[in-house]
Amino acid sequence: MESSLDPAAFHAIQHQALVLDVRRKADYDASAETVPDAFWKDPEQIQRWIGALPKTHEVVVYCVRGGALSQDIAARLQAEGIKARFLAGGLEGYKAAGGRIAAKRAAS
Repeated sequence: MESSLDPAAFHAIQHQALVLDVRRKADYDASAETVPDAFWKDPEQIQRWIGALPKTHEVVVYCVRGGALSQDIAARLQAEGIKARFLAGGLEGYKAAGGRIAAKRAAS
């Protein structure tokens, strides 16, 4: 499985995937934006939430720019048998490609 998705490929599967916003807390708190229907998960607390993720459903993670953070989280999820990929370019790349943005909702 390819480990990344470009914004166009993400758009095609967005509504079928579980989308996780894994921006660091400071970055998440400083922003009013998110990908629609994404759930924020604190990357520093991955041990608390990794076990609740489905292994039969595709998971897409993103951070601010699609760098090391989301790549590392996707790799960690894959190592646990989760069908995970990261959004290339992160939230910023998604927005630059014309992706729809939503207001943040309460963390889960």
